[in-house]
Amino acid sequence: MTAERHSTAREAELVTDPVEKATVESRNAVNQFDLVMTMVEHWTSSTGPKPFRLRPSMILDLHRAALESLSLYAGNWRPGSVAIAESKHTPPASFLVPGLIEELCDHVNENFRKSAIHLAAYVMWKVNWIHPFVDGNGRTSRALSYLVLCVRLGYRIPGTKTIPDLISVDKMPYYDALEAADKGDLTQMEKLLGELLANQLLTVIDAAGLDEKEAES
Repeated sequence: MTAERHSTAREAELVTDPVEKATVESRNAVNQFDLVMTMVEHWTSSTGPKPFRLRPSMILDLHRAALESLSLYAGNWRPGSVAIAESKHTPPASFLVPGLIEELCDHVNENFRKSAIHLAAYVMWKVNWIHPFVDGNGRTSRALSYLVLCVRLGYRIPGTKTIPDLISVDKMPYYDALEAADKGDLTQMEKLLGELLANQLLTVIDAAGLDEKEAES
């Protein structure tokens, strides 16, 4: 079994019972994804504001949805240092976080004409590199990356198993891509997201095949 990367910081947990915690995390995952889809609809609808502008408040909202009722710091930047287990990367000091997040948003907004995969890969890595939260950095980075991917493409990507879902099934390629990006190579993350996007779209093809067989019976 491969050890998982996760943040380690001192904090009074709001939920300590493992079963209850798992239940809340599951509920929050649904709520966070629903929020992503609401944001996608807002920014891609014909009546939505143009152009898209990534804001720090959007990142905080996604984090709040993931950590609601689990963390005292849900929807807030971390107040102190944090370490990443199973990673060689040391996140920057907490006082640098707000400025680094602003730089991330500026980069996305100023380069929004670049490929959707590049922008999604950059966001996925950069949020993890900054590690702006006490906990929930991975969940928030994957949600934000998917949001940027959908908005850049201009629509909600079809498929029953989304890119964040597929990463959760096997996180090692994701971890390896993060480590490579930490060394300055973002191509591994771009390749991974491209493959995951293809797998997500394959679930649409599979569903269409099942429907066709049902229609013939």
